[in-house]
Amino acid sequence: MHEWVHHVYDGVFNPPLPIVVTLHVPATQSGLDEDYENWKRSGPQPSVYFIAISECQKREYSTLVNIYRVIHHGVDVQTFPVGTTSIGNSYLFMIGRITRVKGQDKAIELARKSGSKLFIAGCVQNKVEDKAFFESLRGSIDLIVDVGKVDVGKDYYRSVIKPLVDCNKQVIYIGELDGAQKKHWYQHALATLFPIQWAEPFGLVPIESMACGTPVLAMKKGALPEIVVDGETGFLVDSLEGMVASLERLDTIDRHACRRHIQQNFSLARMVQDYIEVYRQVVEEHPFKPHLLSYRPSPYLKELSVSR
Repeated sequence: MHEWVHHVYDGVFNPPLPIVVTLHVPATQSGLDEDYENWKRSGPQPSVYFIAISECQKREYSTLVNIYRVIHHGVDVQTFPVGTTSIGNSYLFMIGRITRVKGQDKAIELARKSGSKLFIAGCVQNKVEDKAFFESLRGSIDLIVDVGKVDVGKDYYRSVIKPLVDCNKQVIYIGELDGAQKKHWYQHALATLFPIQWAEPFGLVPIESMACGTPVLAMKKGALPEIVVDGETGFLVDSLEGMVASLERLDTIDRHACRRHIQQNFSLARMVQDYIEVYRQVVEEHPFKPHLLSYRPSPYLKELSVSR
């Protein structure tokens, strides 16, 4: 299970089989504090095995639930092209939902202080606070162009990225990118910025960037110390000033080392194998009982599936 955790606790989803639940949101947004206590008082419960996506998240949930295992996310590394230093690499890149905790304002400040070219990508969700934050950024953005409508082709760098790199605008918002497009922007960047202002439970952007060989400059918050090897695959800092200073050290980072780090620690194959091992362990702890096959989910649960 990756969703519907609250339905385990309200009795809607209550099979006589063990349940493996992957936690994604911070503990403060999970709603488990009240649901879990009510559930424990409600009588017999199914066996639930919680998987955290980082050690940081595991610590956050320590007073709410028992974490069975930590399994980091993984990516299909072979689908990410490796960047080189012979082409591009003259701009900074940031991608993610446009919202204050992601730190786009800090990225812009870094670009201004360092004189660096910056491309910002990401969606603005239909939330009052996110819309307001984006409006507050407009005065600091030199150009807004939607490159998301341009399909990726053989000459994507020369036809889409290079003209924007060569233009005289410093801070450029390029809209929301799809999976294929963002790989090109990672690949040709000098570094990917991750100036988060909260304890992010994981962060796919850093591992996607490093899969392309592009180092990451990140705030030392949340799970980032578990993902970025400081001084080897990027730099972890405590302040904007530290991030600016780290720009001068980017030439010490081996882009191939960045990719190897992801291949060895954050591959899709590794993640799948970790989950298979969890499922095997859970099955061993709960011997197969043929009568459990007679279980049928509640009609309400079927309605949930249809409504999604």
